[in-house]
Amino acid sequence: MDNVKTINDFNFKNQTALIRVDFNVPVNKYYKITDDTRIQYSIPTIRKIISDEGKIVLISHFGRPKGEPSKNYSLKFLVPFLSEKLNTPVSFIEECIGSNVKKRINKLKNGEILLLENLRFHEEEEKNDESFAFELSKLGNIYVNDAFSVSHRLHSSIISLPKFFRKNKCIGSLMQKEIKFLNQFFLRKGNNPITVLLGGSKISSKIEIIENLIDFSDSILIGGGMSYPFIKIKGGKIGNSIPEIEKNKIKIIEKKLKRILEKCQGRKKLFFPKDVIISKSFENTENTRISSIYSIPDGWMGLDIGPYSIKCFCEIIEKSKTILWNGPVGVFEFSNFSLGTKSMAKSISNTTEKGAFSLVGGGDSIASLKMEKCDNKISYLSTGGGALLESLKNKILPGIKAIIT
Repeated sequence: MDNVKTINDFNFKNQTALIRVDFNVPVNKYYKITDDTRIQYSIPTIRKIISDEGKIVLISHFGRPKGEPSKNYSLKFLVPFLSEKLNTPVSFIEECIGSNVKKRINKLKNGEILLLENLRFHEEEEKNDESFAFELSKLGNIYVNDAFSVSHRLHSSIISLPKFFRKNKCIGSLMQKEIKFLNQFFLRKGNNPITVLLGGSKISSKIEIIENLIDFSDSILIGGGMSYPFIKIKGGKIGNSIPEIEKNKIKIIEKKLKRILEKCQGRKKLFFPKDVIISKSFENTENTRISSIYSIPDGWMGLDIGPYSIKCFCEIIEKSKTILWNGPVGVFEFSNFSLGTKSMAKSISNTTEKGAFSLVGGGDSIASLKMEKCDNKISYLSTGGGALLESLKNKILPGIKAIIT
């Protein structure tokens, strides 16, 4: 990654920086931001360009408007928030390409900021359309990618847009931090034991990660919906704990899971929950019981790891020197099924305070840390869920590759 240009390689004076940010932040029904991590991490990039006396054009997406303009997905709600955080007025235009946008940009003075409307109001954005990218390229002199969390996406503003800037393209401060801490995780081989905790429901997105990290890590803890496909293959009865797998991929995934289990046979490397909290539904939270993960009755499903599993997982975490966590170990949105995930959050933060290095990514994992008010005790909170996972497969993200080439 040494050949990736950063904002520090440019002087932005009298230049117009077209910054691809990810301001797809969670909001409540009043459009109040509930987690501003991604915005906070991008502020240093914006401030650097302002201090250089450059002009700034911000482009982002928000939600999934499916190529159609919608007030519900407009970025306009961000203007007062950004203006306050940056301590400078941020202007807005309800378009992201076209002559009106170019006119507004031409009127920008050094140090001024313009936020454009949602990129996904154009279906071409998610189709990686080069014509759309070309129109966007007319809006700046230097392209800056500061959107790590979408840099695994093959979208127009991530992949095609940088091509039109030739050598005038770089990554921002947020991207620098993400790369730095991912490298720090992979380079800490000497700081053993290394523990990886993977949860959530999408096993298909994490199989390659498990395969890639088997020899690198000392312990891989598997929780949440991810654990049930493994248990089923090992001969366990998982009741109605249906894993999130596409029907056409079941056989392929089962083959990969068997390969992982075979590779770990005889090695204390891969750890699954022994007990789980089960229920017949998410809503019927009063009717819960503890069950062995290998013998969940029909009609019941596992919705959290049990007390014995919490104890075992925490003991492994607390002996670790390097920890990576992605994904909850239960349906933590419901209080009856949140103890496992909350316990992981506390254990990782406590171990970090004692000197371990911890890297946590994924919205649910970070949300649980914030629920327990221990997010500020983690070494680094990654803004990317999918992008972090792709990086852990030991691959260069498409968005970074587009800056290098």
